[in-house]
Amino acid sequence: MLENKSIGLVLSGGGVRGMGHIGLIKAMREHNLEANVVAGTSIGALVGALYANNNTVEEMLDFFKKVPLFQYSFFTINKPGFIDTERYASIFKKFFPENTFESLERPLYVVATDLLSGKEKVFNKGQLIKPLLASAALPPVFSPVDIDDILYADGGIMNNFPKEYVEDKTEFIIGSNVSVTVPLQKKDLRNSFQLTGRVTSLMIHASNDEKLHECDLFIEPKELDQIGVLDKKGIENAFNIGYEHGSRALEKMLSKI
Repeated sequence: MLENKSIGLVLSGGGVRGMGHIGLIKAMREHNLEANVVAGTSIGALVGALYANNNTVEEMLDFFKKVPLFQYSFFTINKPGFIDTERYASIFKKFFPENTFESLERPLYVVATDLLSGKEKVFNKGQLIKPLLASAALPPVFSPVDIDDILYADGGIMNNFPKEYVEDKTEFIIGSNVSVTVPLQKKDLRNSFQLTGRVTSLMIHASNDEKLHECDLFIEPKELDQIGVLDKKGIENAFNIGYEHGSRALEKMLSKI
């Protein structure tokens, strides 16, 4: 069914839970499926870039294991945000030495938020690393990224599931959403931080949900809710969850053919 169809891959934001995207990619490759076009936000943009760069699954996981989330020397008092996001550029350069969208093996669409105009911005040509950093710059932890005198932050603020950028370019769309929401109990909403996190999660879910269900195949593993967004200890677990869900979804689809 898919041999002669072009495939689009859409990857949401969601922090460390985004390792589930890599699990899905492993399942796709085991079923001899490769995407022709990729679109991603935040962690989805980073995974998407590695995939578009033809990195192996092992190389993708190694990237996230090696990149420090909270490098002491990256903390800043001169920028809005606790960590200077642009300090990660030298680390990214090791994985993307040519630093251009054009050097990738597949077209990639990266979404970031223009904090000045309040609109989303999609990057798909020219320099690669700064748009990737901007797309994953989650406020207030990471500082916005300056590109051409405009400050950009996490793409998930405006569009956490950028399906529209692959719709008119492909015939079959595979989606992976790792920004999951599950029912809570009253004890889980005891303070302002928990309340803010819950409201933000629900807002993102509401904007994602319809687009996700429009995909020809998608995964949305609820088990990822148990993994902290910035908890690097959850990398392997999130990857395995994504792989299991991806394998089941693909096998179910292929069994119907």
